[in-house]
Amino acid sequence: MVKIYTKVGDHGKTKQVTGKMVPKYDLQISALGSLDELESWIGYVISVLSPKTQELAPKLKQMQRNLYELQADITVKRHHNITAETTKALEDEIDDISTKFPRIKAFILPGGMQTGAALQYTRSLARKAERQVIELNDKEQEISDDSLSYLNRLSDYLFILARYANFLDGYDEELSKLK
Repeated sequence: MVKIYTKVGDHGKTKQVTGKMVPKYDLQISALGSLDELESWIGYVISVLSPKTQELAPKLKQMQRNLYELQADITVKRHHNITAETTKALEDEIDDISTKFPRIKAFILPGGMQTGAALQYTRSLARKAERQVIELNDKEQEISDDSLSYLNRLSDYLFILARYANFLDGYDEELSKLK
């Protein structure tokens, strides 16, 4: 049985995969924490998919797997599983899904039905994680361009998934400005 506690993260420090002890607010630890938060929230979204949005489950599970790989790319030297092809797959999905519902011509309020609203929140968590990974890249640790591109495109993808979920659930999105 694997123990859940390590007894090395006490006193506000945690151990990196290299064995180095760092404060829990270390930039790498913060970036990884934001990615973990995003991955966990996606698990929640999967648990609340409406009957009409169940088709999104495999896409969301793949997203979780990609985030797991992204965390490994950040943590482990010479680990590079997020590639330009990973981002291209997201772009292809965005293009495909975008054809399935009406285009918008103005900004919309984030929200809608439970699945769509949860995906909009997921989008904002993806942007938060992106900001923290960029800060890590700018200040301490070079992150691959492929990983940075993937994170940037991920929030676009989540926006499209949120809109698609609301469309599937029959929700008409609200414009952010009243006419």
